[in-house]
Amino acid sequence: MKPQRRYAVGALLCAVAVLATACGGLGSTAQNAGSAEIVPELDPNQQVEITFESYNLATAGAWSDTINSLLADFQAKHPNIKVHGQPPQGGGPAGSSTVSSVQSQLVVGKAPDVAQLTFGDLDYAVHNLRPKALDDLVGRDAVQAHFEGTHPMHPRARELAKLDGKTYGMPYVFSTPVLYYNADLFRRAGLDPDKPPATWAEVQQAALAIKSSTATPGVYLDCLTKTAGDWCLQGLIRSNGGQVISADRKTLTFAEPPAVEAISMAQQLVKSGAGPDLSQAQAMEAMGRGQLGMFLETSALQGTLQSQSAGKWELRAAPMPGFGEKPTMPTNSGSALFVMSDDKAKQRASWELIKYLTSDAAYQQISAKIGYLPLRTGLVDDPNGLKPWADRNPLVRPNLAQLDRLEPWVSFPGDHYVQIRDLMLQAVENSVYRGQDPQATMSEAQRRATELMPRS
Repeated sequence: MKPQRRYAVGALLCAVAVLATACGGLGSTAQNAGSAEIVPELDPNQQVEITFESYNLATAGAWSDTINSLLADFQAKHPNIKVHGQPPQGGGPAGSSTVSSVQSQLVVGKAPDVAQLTFGDLDYAVHNLRPKALDDLVGRDAVQAHFEGTHPMHPRARELAKLDGKTYGMPYVFSTPVLYYNADLFRRAGLDPDKPPATWAEVQQAALAIKSSTATPGVYLDCLTKTAGDWCLQGLIRSNGGQVISADRKTLTFAEPPAVEAISMAQQLVKSGAGPDLSQAQAMEAMGRGQLGMFLETSALQGTLQSQSAGKWELRAAPMPGFGEKPTMPTNSGSALFVMSDDKAKQRASWELIKYLTSDAAYQQISAKIGYLPLRTGLVDDPNGLKPWADRNPLVRPNLAQLDRLEPWVSFPGDHYVQIRDLMLQAVENSVYRGQDPQATMSEAQRRATELMPRS
């Protein structure tokens, strides 16, 4: 798991609502046409300035410190390229405002040259913000070569910023849903912390035992509210054999039986008393204080939870639980890096920056200092890479193990994708926390959302 100060949790998840407008396409479409020439290399003496917009820069502490450190390292290696880092512009929660920020800057001709955009915004971004297809910009061979290297990028990660057969963004930072748990509370409840629950039925049993024995809330799933976004929800639904949209991206499917069954499971956690009715921020605070038994949350919060628990209670982590014998299919949160500039020199400089920010050296900082997954997974077994860090931080292992089963965070199509997502999430929230009938509530939300789908 994606923030202006108090938005720390929401933006840490990188799965937040975007205040996108229903504007048409902006910016040049030439690079998307497939006929553009590959941008030339920069002359070593050619001075170029570019702007990098990142929602990570909106959060003080490890996030912004790490990104600023990486930008400084890049400029030391590329003295002819000056990078201006900035958070999303225009106020509002950074991360939720990233697309609208880029869009508003495009209108006045001052868009950032490189933008960090979430995977849930991919369809809208490609068709409306018009980032340059990397395959066209530098050539498909160059993109594939960057995916490889000493420690190749995980095969599942490579596909996340593709649309219609082209790579538009370079996968950058993401995480999967992890079940964090308080080992001390497990022991007090007579549970074995070495055997965390593997199914949702086991989660409910453990949560009720924790509540009964310790008077502490048992489990919170940060997947079930509008604030949480839909990346984790999609993982729950996929793990029960469902989807939120059909494979051809024309039909919404979040009211079909597998999806409704997943929502009903979450509702039962709350109805049984196993799960508390908390906001996202309240759940995060409770877990940090050691007053929540289990917390399904983005792995990007690993560093935060470790610092909060250090010396107070024992934090552990397990893979996302599943539905009986069905294999889990976790979805990813997170983002990719996109080139927005029309200037060829800036495009080349942007590609150099993107390559560095997704390099071995960058992931060693991003993973060790923030807690994001190293998409170049071989680093965790390299004694000269992240192995010492991974050995000291075993909580990263459940997250890495889930990569092989990773399913992409699917973006909804069309100009009204945010409203579609919000209708679905509000229906989930009403079902789980307000006790509404899941089938009827999800069906009505799907009916209304279908009216907002693009007309083919």
